[in-house]
Amino acid sequence: MPNAPISSFRARVAGFGASTPWQRRVNLGAGLGLLALAGSIAIEHGACSGDDGLAAEAITPAVVAAAAAELEAHGGSPWTTGNLLLDLVEPDDGEGGSESEIAAYVSTLDALAGIEVEPAGFYSEGEHLFRIRTDGSHDAELQALLDDPLTEGVEAEVIYALPSDAMSAADASPDDGVEIDKPGRMPVDDPMFKLQWHMEQIHAPEAWTDTRGEGVVVAVIDTGVAWKDAAGVKRLPDMAGTEFVDGESFIAGLPEGLDDHAHGSHVAGTIAQTTNNGIGVTGVAHRAKIMPLKVLSKDGRGSVPGIANAIRFAADHGAHVINMSLGGPLPSRVLAKAIEYAHAKGVITVCAAGNDHRSRVGYPAANKFAVAVSATDYNRELTFYSNWGADIDVAAPGGDTRADRNGDGAPDGVLQNTIRIGQPLENDYLWFQGTSMASPHAAGVAALIVASGVTNPSEVEKVMKATAVHPRNVKWDEKFGAGIIDAKAAVSTANEGYAPERAGLAGLLALLAIGGLGLGTLRGRARWLGAAGLFGGVAAASGALGTTPLAYGLASAGAGWLGTAAWFGSPLLLSAALPLGAAVLLLKVRGARPVLVGLSLGSAALLLHGAVALPTLLTGLPGAEWIDRAWLAANAALAFALARRIGAPRE
Repeated sequence: MPNAPISSFRARVAGFGASTPWQRRVNLGAGLGLLALAGSIAIEHGACSGDDGLAAEAITPAVVAAAAAELEAHGGSPWTTGNLLLDLVEPDDGEGGSESEIAAYVSTLDALAGIEVEPAGFYSEGEHLFRIRTDGSHDAELQALLDDPLTEGVEAEVIYALPSDAMSAADASPDDGVEIDKPGRMPVDDPMFKLQWHMEQIHAPEAWTDTRGEGVVVAVIDTGVAWKDAAGVKRLPDMAGTEFVDGESFIAGLPEGLDDHAHGSHVAGTIAQTTNNGIGVTGVAHRAKIMPLKVLSKDGRGSVPGIANAIRFAADHGAHVINMSLGGPLPSRVLAKAIEYAHAKGVITVCAAGNDHRSRVGYPAANKFAVAVSATDYNRELTFYSNWGADIDVAAPGGDTRADRNGDGAPDGVLQNTIRIGQPLENDYLWFQGTSMASPHAAGVAALIVASGVTNPSEVEKVMKATAVHPRNVKWDEKFGAGIIDAKAAVSTANEGYAPERAGLAGLLALLAIGGLGLGTLRGRARWLGAAGLFGGVAAASGALGTTPLAYGLASAGAGWLGTAAWFGSPLLLSAALPLGAAVLLLKVRGARPVLVGLSLGSAALLLHGAVALPTLLTGLPGAEWIDRAWLAANAALAFALARRIGAPRE
């Protein structure tokens, strides 16, 4: 006798659609197992993820000015412009005030004698960031006015620059030799690859058999990049096959993020130099796209507003990774907020630790949500110039142009194609050294991790640290952080590290399907429908989580079409909208019911995994990470309920 249909939704929820004691026991076991799995994963990920280091605390302009004066007294370059940065509240973010009140307040300040108030750059009006120029005659009156509820912070305008000694360089002559193929790695025909010991140190060629950074956008916030032919600059020949997104300049000099220095082009080359093109050298993530953002002038210096604006621009225009091979000894609250903004948008920020050979990491690397990178030499030792300290996260090759420890007849610097220093119409292959060179190696590995499907910046950093190899065989120290990055191990972990929980989630959802959907109780053609629906559900759940080869292939093809990771983060796509829309369109179509059940169950698995096992940031949803998790969990429940509804016995 056929089972009687469940007539009330409340009964469905209470019994998960079970109609026999066996089904109810299956549901109970599956539910408890799912909770236990979710709890264990949450604990494991909570213990390992997160960010070390603290955000730069708000400090007064006087404190910054005093610190800058002390540095300059010891022979350092000026680290402040003499201006103030005024950061006002954001009414749209619920911080108080209104646009009219802010406009009136700025006008009052600007009306003071000897005071000039102007927007501080590209995003300044929208972010309510202003520069105050003062001749010092009315500072007391200005200070009184700045003590206002509309003021979120005031700080001295700090200058950041290329790390000292970053431009130590040596010319390289093209070589006709070709790298011999080695097993277990992608063969390359770039003739000077054999001089890139630094790519070997991080096992980049081994990682290229899995991914080369396809679909990932890396923002290079630097002196610009010679990425196209334009007035006064020529595209680098060994970047002819590298993809770029349109660049932007945030400082005077060449427009469109073009390079008039050399540093930024060299950094971009380490990340994504065209590879396997028969000339020159290679890049870590050579299928990634570069976003060139110029914030440093021809002399290698730039102020905080331009850098902060570039960070926000990158986060708002599709970057997945940011590299900043620049810095200074003074913190900036404005810059710390920009890095936090990028992190909240799902972007990982990688920074050079500094070349002062001191036991303190420079800024912005020392900020919270920044990955601070120290530099190693050919012998996997900390270089003579690298900073170290409590804020170091990982180490990467930075090179030493003074030495030839591997005996290849060339300096042990980092070799890339770049413009000649200060000559944008000429190019060469140059060895540079510095934490500036270490940082883009780490940024390139971050791009490979993102291309492998791990998009949450905290998780990207976690994978990078967990797979780093420490020369001293310790978990962490202040020189190497978690160790020297390993591209192959990082990509393998990104691809496989979450397989147990993915398989567990898929299996548990299948158990819930067996008992909760009640598909096994259908008769005749309905029984075939139920079996097909269950099969489709398990296959879709496994496929959504990357546990079946067929689904992995389909996912890879889809990612390539959409641009890998580009779709990940959309609250519309990461919701129950797809199975719900399919149900509306196809529910009446003969034979579509099992497909719809499978699609709904697979969507539930993917969303639940994003909420619990591998935290996924939603770029279009305002608020903290818990809101993203709540969205994913709620939509997972909705997709699962939809699967139950579609698969329930029909009267």
